[in-house]
Amino acid sequence: MTRNGIGIRTANLRSERIIGQIHVYDGAGKGKSQAALGVVLRSIGLGIQSLFESRVLLLRFLKGPGRMYDEDAAIEALQAAFPHLIDQVRTGRSEFFGPEEITRFDRAEAQRGWDVAKGAIASGLYSVVVLDELNPVLDLGLLEVEEVVKTLRRKPEHLEIIATGRGAPQPLLDIADLHSEMKPHFHSLPQERGIEGIEIYTGAGKGKSTSALGKALQALGKGIGQDKSHRVLILQWLKGGSGYTEDAAIAALRQSYPNLVDHQRCGRDAIVWRGQQQEIDYVEAERGWEIARAAIASGMYKTIILDELNPTVDLELLDPQPIVEALLRKPKDTEVIITGRCLKTPPYFDLANVHSEMVCHKHYAEKGVDLKRGVDF
Repeated sequence: MTRNGIGIRTANLRSERIIGQIHVYDGAGKGKSQAALGVVLRSIGLGIQSLFESRVLLLRFLKGPGRMYDEDAAIEALQAAFPHLIDQVRTGRSEFFGPEEITRFDRAEAQRGWDVAKGAIASGLYSVVVLDELNPVLDLGLLEVEEVVKTLRRKPEHLEIIATGRGAPQPLLDIADLHSEMKPHFHSLPQERGIEGIEIYTGAGKGKSTSALGKALQALGKGIGQDKSHRVLILQWLKGGSGYTEDAAIAALRQSYPNLVDHQRCGRDAIVWRGQQQEIDYVEAERGWEIARAAIASGMYKTIILDELNPTVDLELLDPQPIVEALLRKPKDTEVIITGRCLKTPPYFDLANVHSEMVCHKHYAEKGVDLKRGVDF
């Protein structure tokens, strides 16, 4: 669901947002780079399904070509099919290092990446520029914060900028139109680590479904490039109807790799309000859960995305106890990713090995700025 009661049908009827926004995802929790990949998937999907110009640059700092990342093969497959829609540049070392370990190579690679970024921003050729791990580059002092902020201020009016990573400096946060902090939640006792392979993304901030889409892209890349048995299920509640831009990109990957990805939507093409649930909402929620329960038990899928399951439970469209039971019995090598905000904490949260809360510090929707296809949905 989108913010402020805007359903997918309503959002699609709105005029396209002309002025691009600056998005910052930071914090110690998981999901920052995944959210960036989710935006990439949506932007490519928009370019596939419409004549609307939607070209994305994925520029990745601190992620040099020295190692393979799970999502690489999926991005390469999309590049091969739609070379006009995505460019990717990777710079830096492919290993973690601290301030005391900085070398001349690190500074040179950071500057190389920033030179590419400046050229891309000035060109006006892109609708979305993702600056993945820019924040730690600034935090490490590999680039001048003042210069970066000045360049981002001068971006073309239409351009969306996505900056990710820990340690975003205050001057960057000051000019951001959106700031979502990924906050990690830990079990109270060290021995209560949850079940390996259960991840939950919740909270009022932006990035929950987007992170799940990024996780799906990583999983698909693993299936394409490394493990041909790595099958992915993307199951989305409360998101019936059409118009979601990621659909076209997922469909394109499914056409090329039909055995690797399945995608299902459940629910009406409308917001479900608390106290106004309709019979069809219960039927659709249960239909989605029957698919999910069978998928978890089967062991056929290595990654299962249960998008917006949390608000479905919170609206009492589903009983959480069968979900707990299914997760307790899941195969060890199956990852389950659960998303969505909720007022009450469901009991299956205690089973999660990873729990990242998206904390909203700033959101352009609160200033009346429209949501945008290819970025927000």
